Amino acid sequence: MTIEPKIVFVPSAFKHGVTENDIRHAYKTRIHACKLERYDNKYVFIGFNRAAVPIEVFYNPIDDDTIKVFHAMGCRNGVLAQLQS
Repeated sequence: MTIEPKIVFVPSAFKHGVTENDIRHAYKTRIHACKLERYDNKYVFIGFNRAAVPIEVFYNPIDDDTIKVFHAMGCRNGVLAQLQS
């Protein structure tokens, strides 16, 4: 059993119309996650919203049990292409 972190949201997370429920669902269905190379504390995961559409979610770890989501949007084609290579 995997314990999910507490997810906190900042207003910018919803700028592109992705809902809190879709972000939580994407976390549960994530197919990729990594640290962004150019940043010290920024990460991304890709998962599926409740309509099975891939979304990319950017976040900062706050502590071992909490992440702060600051950006979410439909997964861009370039990101999907990088995952397939």
